[in-house]
Amino acid sequence: QVQLVESGGGLVQPGGSLRLSCAASRSIVSIYAMGWYRQAPGNQRELVAAITSGGSTNYADSMKGRFTISRDNAKNTVYLQMNSLQPEDTAVYYCNAQTYGLAPKFGSWGQGTQVTVSS
Repeated sequence: QVQLVESGGGLVQPGGSLRLSCAASRSIVSIYAMGWYRQAPGNQRELVAAITSGGSTNYADSMKGRFTISRDNAKNTVYLQMNSLQPEDTAVYYCNAQTYGLAPKFGSWGQGTQVTVSS
């Protein structure tokens, strides 16, 4: 298991930007995929974006064009750049490390970071 620590959340106005970071306790080079998920009150946890060890990315439809996931293997860190934030983006954002052959839910999770979009 790898330990994950998210940071970068906070309060931002509609239309603003935030960059979330997910620092891993060990190398992420061999981890099948790193992902960002979010969960708003009363909702299920949903995929925001994911990036594989080979650099392929996958985004939820509502995030395409606004969010960008990236990874810095040298720093064992994954980032989520979020632009044009809207109130509906308010949620706790979680980092996930997915093992090959298993669903993300069986992987490692961080403690989450709160993102609040409000004027």
